[in-house]
Amino acid sequence: MIKTLTHQAIALAGLSQAMYLVQQIAKRGFADREDLATCISSTLKIDADDVLAVYGGLDRLATGLKQLEKQLAEPNRVEPEQARYASTLMFLERQLMKQPEMLDAISSAVRVANERAEERGVLDDAVFEALAEGYQKSLSQMKQRVLVSGEQMYLSDPDNANRIRSLLLAGIRSLVLWRQCGGSRWKMLFLRPRLQRETRQLLESI
Repeated sequence: MIKTLTHQAIALAGLSQAMYLVQQIAKRGFADREDLATCISSTLKIDADDVLAVYGGLDRLATGLKQLEKQLAEPNRVEPEQARYASTLMFLERQLMKQPEMLDAISSAVRVANERAEERGVLDDAVFEALAEGYQKSLSQMKQRVLVSGEQMYLSDPDNANRIRSLLLAGIRSLVLWRQCGGSRWKMLFLRPRLQRETRQLLESI
């Protein structure tokens, strides 16, 4: 992947979109189907030619770009839950890269999910089940976990739980892509204004 700030912003938009949808499902019990399809499809595209190909085009990330621009703005506009989810995933992604058995479990789950998506569609429950199983065999085994806040009636629903775990895996996919494009925590800190401008320009180009 080409290491540019633009590509880093696109990958972070993918992460932001996934975290926003996690929040929506946890608090409202549903999420936009097109945005959801974008995130799940990105998890299944392991060998994409470029960053945009992972997400199917910039327009598919409009929600994520809006959320990212808000997260990079003034402190009073930051959504703390989304920030917490993303921050925890950043830590877990680095730990995951040191665990080959967990990476194998995720790869196996993605293969199964891909087969099911080809047969039934990317938003079929069987696809979410496969990805959720991959998440449980990997990231759920770590000491630190993503603690999702929301309404218990939604969180306790098995289908919602599978969707949330699948979206967290989509977040990991975006973080891997972000690092492949040259992203790092220090760049998030020191290049924040530039990253925000880049995000705004991407939004305006849609």
